[in-house]
Amino acid sequence: MAAVPRDAGSGPAAGARFFCTAGRGLEPFVMREVRARLAATQVEYISGKVFFTTCPDLNRLKKLKSAERLFLLIKKQFPFDVSSVSKGRMCNEMQRLISDDPESWLNAISIWKNLLELDAKKEKLSQRDANPLKRNMGENDIIIAKKSKTEIQENRECQLEKQMEEEILEQGDVITEREEVQEEESENDVAKAVVAHDQGDLTFRVSCRCSGAVAKTFTAQEIGRVIGIALMKQFGWKADLRNPNLEIFIHLNDVYSVVGIPVFRVPLASRAYIRTAGLRSTIAWAMASLAEIKAHGSLKTILPRSQGYSSALRSSAVF
Repeated sequence: MAAVPRDAGSGPAAGARFFCTAGRGLEPFVMREVRARLAATQVEYISGKVFFTTCPDLNRLKKLKSAERLFLLIKKQFPFDVSSVSKGRMCNEMQRLISDDPESWLNAISIWKNLLELDAKKEKLSQRDANPLKRNMGENDIIIAKKSKTEIQENRECQLEKQMEEEILEQGDVITEREEVQEEESENDVAKAVVAHDQGDLTFRVSCRCSGAVAKTFTAQEIGRVIGIALMKQFGWKADLRNPNLEIFIHLNDVYSVVGIPVFRVPLASRAYIRTAGLRSTIAWAMASLAEIKAHGSLKTILPRSQGYSSALRSSAVF
């Protein structure tokens, strides 16, 4: 199994590497859109997926209309050769997706965290700007709460000082070497526990799709279990199938092996403003782009009798 060479300039400074899923035949529309909307570079596609490099900006990425889902790319490799390899060796090859290059995983995780943190900061700033009165009231509440906390802490400190003075008078000021060693050991144990807790804070889930020769040898659940065990051993993460912090997406077939992180929990293809089920939103957007319909354009002359499809196309023509 040989890895596909990485594209140059895939770091955070030059831009992050993403890929979108798309319906068959819609790849050219996605390629054209990512170039126009995101100023993407190194755009390439395979069946059902479009890979590109762009600056990580959630506000711009959310505006994609022709893509189904958006992922942050971790790895893209040639497919696994399952014809002449045993099942146990295949499991080892899958685990090497993580163990051979852990830095690519850590870089992708850092980019993913930065995206979420920047988006959260922007939302907080927008909420503060929209509600200045609430912001002032919240600041006053925080100041009052801090004052009350400081008063409580001062009272506790005074009580502790009195207790310490009484103990010192009773037991003396000398601390034996044995007590010092015990204190150092307890502090080291606490520090180790804190470090272990920080490393294990991240919870994850593996979502797998497989087809072709790989699907005849392994099920999606088996592949997800192999990858999950490798991630736990390599990074110390914890598995959580119901409500994870991070989702790992893996697609294995006879053409490629792709690993990525979903950028959004909700697919890009879901449109909150489409009430009736007509055409799929991505197909409707492609039809509207081919018809060169601008924003708020009318489609009555195109589809005078198909009200459902007309509403879907009209809703999709928001450029």
